[in-house]
Amino acid sequence: MSAPAVPPELREFALTGLTFWTRPEPFRMRAFAKMRALDAAPFVPLVKIPFTRSAPGFYVISRHADVLTASRNAELFSSEPASNTLMEMPPWAARFYGSMINMDDPEHARIRRVVSRAFSPRMLERLDDDLRRRAARIVDDVVAEGPRDFVAQVAARLPVEIICDIMGIPDTHQDMILRHTNTILGYTDPEYNGMKSDDLDKPPGVADTLRGAVRIVRAGNDLFRLVRRLGKERRGSGGEDLVTRLVTPNAEGEALTSQEIGSFFVLLVAAGNETTRNAIAHTLRLLTEFPDQRALLLEDFEGRIAGTIDEVLRYSPPVIQFRRNVTRDTELHGVRLKKGDIVVMVYPSANRDETVFTDPDVFDITRSPNPHVAFGAPGPHYCMGTHLARREMTVLLRELLTRLPDVRMDGEPDFLASYFINGIKRMPFTFTPPGEGR
Repeated sequence: MSAPAVPPELREFALTGLTFWTRPEPFRMRAFAKMRALDAAPFVPLVKIPFTRSAPGFYVISRHADVLTASRNAELFSSEPASNTLMEMPPWAARFYGSMINMDDPEHARIRRVVSRAFSPRMLERLDDDLRRRAARIVDDVVAEGPRDFVAQVAARLPVEIICDIMGIPDTHQDMILRHTNTILGYTDPEYNGMKSDDLDKPPGVADTLRGAVRIVRAGNDLFRLVRRLGKERRGSGGEDLVTRLVTPNAEGEALTSQEIGSFFVLLVAAGNETTRNAIAHTLRLLTEFPDQRALLLEDFEGRIAGTIDEVLRYSPPVIQFRRNVTRDTELHGVRLKKGDIVVMVYPSANRDETVFTDPDVFDITRSPNPHVAFGAPGPHYCMGTHLARREMTVLLRELLTRLPDVRMDGEPDFLASYFINGIKRMPFTFTPPGEGR
């Protein structure tokens, strides 16, 4: 039976191409609003990528309630064989990227138990002094250097420094980790995948696909080998860094294998670095675009920063979507799904659902309640790094806005061409140097 066609109401948006994801936010939100209003979840065909296997397409899950349903019911909406790619993951990629994010219980639960020690309240409290020290140094450097690119100078620095600190990875590796993270999560962006075509909606050719695959393999392999080597060196050393703790059996005798610690690290630098840095970048963008909300925050930073972070995450979530794989026939958003179908949960749409959020297109840092799904909806795969991300954002924004209260975006951001990450590659900014009149 042939795949269903894209509904007529959505054809103007060219959903199968990457161009859709680089269009201005209001354009995309208009498309999502139309999806939510449809009687049945729309089907979007997948572009064929050479050397990969994939289903004909996927159903877009755009409503808040339906995202909750798919997230909570892992037995029916599975993360296996993949949750973070639309095509099937080839064997050469699974070695590096087949992390717990692409697993169901009991394997997912076992690995999650082991790595959860990195995000315990005790571990996070120990990071507080280091967070403040690193945030102060970042702002010191920005003041000394002058504003150029907010992403490189501010947003990207703290998350990768903290990850390296937690893992016990020397600072000398930070540039390599950032570079490879860009390659891994920018695999659809011509700047990072090495593809020559500037047409984002054109299916890649064989040569372009091979070129991009080589880059992704090298990036994953370098990260994988780094942390595996550290794990072998530190096994049984009694150290406090996370690498040592992950390869040392816990009270239940559970530890990560060399393969598991390698793929976990690739996941951590992608999920913990890229998402937090983009949330920080979107915060400055939104506070610039909505000066009234910026003024509200500066009136009472400590009282309003938590609400500000939640509203940034709702309004511009750093992760666009995750995939789930239907394990048996069921129904969701008016569609009879069959075993083997793919559904894609679109978080920016769920976060603008008018049945859940009053005035969903209004950026309001005082919004309460704010049941956004930027960290994933409640369920077995809810983001473990939620509290760490909030701490990083709070500490860095406190330092930045206290010392440079008029810091703001100064020009258009350069957005990542991605189905997966709502990323900002570069963003010009400006501020009045301390000591000069404002």
